[in-house]
Amino acid sequence: MTHEYWKWPESSRVYEDAGWKAPGEATAGVDIGTTSAQAAVMLGGRLLGYSNVRVGADFRKSAKDALDLAMAGTGAAPADLAAIAVTGFAKNSVDFASKAIDEVQCHAKGARFMYGPDVRTLIDMGGQTVKAIRLFDWDRVRDFMIGDKCATGEGRRIEVLCDIMHVGITEIGPKSLEAEKDPEPVSTTCWAFGGTETLGLFGRPEFRSPKMSEAEIYASYLFSIAWRIIGVAGRLSPLDVGKIEIDGTLGLTGGLAKNPGITARIERELGVKAAVSEYDPMLAGAIGAALLAR
Repeated sequence: MTHEYWKWPESSRVYEDAGWKAPGEATAGVDIGTTSAQAAVMLGGRLLGYSNVRVGADFRKSAKDALDLAMAGTGAAPADLAAIAVTGFAKNSVDFASKAIDEVQCHAKGARFMYGPDVRTLIDMGGQTVKAIRLFDWDRVRDFMIGDKCATGEGRRIEVLCDIMHVGITEIGPKSLEAEKDPEPVSTTCWAFGGTETLGLFGRPEFRSPKMSEAEIYASYLFSIAWRIIGVAGRLSPLDVGKIEIDGTLGLTGGLAKNPGITARIERELGVKAAVSEYDPMLAGAIGAALLAR
């Protein structure tokens, strides 16, 4: 069997003591993205169960599989839920949901649940897009920005690089932090250019200029991604060249929030520490959808 270096481990959990015996009261949220799907079941502000799975060719089936896994072994079925909300790239492919909600609202709501009420700036970093969101104190979206035309597919491109180089998706971030000093980033203009330039650095060592270690090459690549993400967040602030202000506490969600090679460089460049949570940052959209389901 071919090893899938690019694939984040799938996960699920059911809290058996959390109130599954209350049919018709719990709500569920499903976040169906381009590369992964998450489901969360909530009751009274408490998480009953969740799942995080890889998306297949059939978006509807992937969404249903995620929800079934989040409820597996409980004796409850989706028909027992009071409402099901869906969000994410392929939300319009899911016909069993009560309603569809846009990703910005869901990630904002989910981030507040995961990180607490002090989070007022949120960066969602997914397989295809980056969204920077500013929140009011009273739990509503104040403003948001989405990555521009050359800032899509960053998460997926890291997966491709991992598969080419046979380095695990959970390993590339820590490896990049082994570099004694970050070199200049590869192209920060376009993800495609950055990926091509990175692969070029892995050519014969005598042709590298300057010669770079494996850790330095990964550092250069992930630094370029972090820099573009920071640029999206900077558009939330008034124009002030060379200075980006983060309003309140910073929260990070999405798959790239699990990559320390990205998050550490974002924190370093912005001069802040992001909030931490016991929950997988990829669950924010699904949790938010469940909370907004009715």
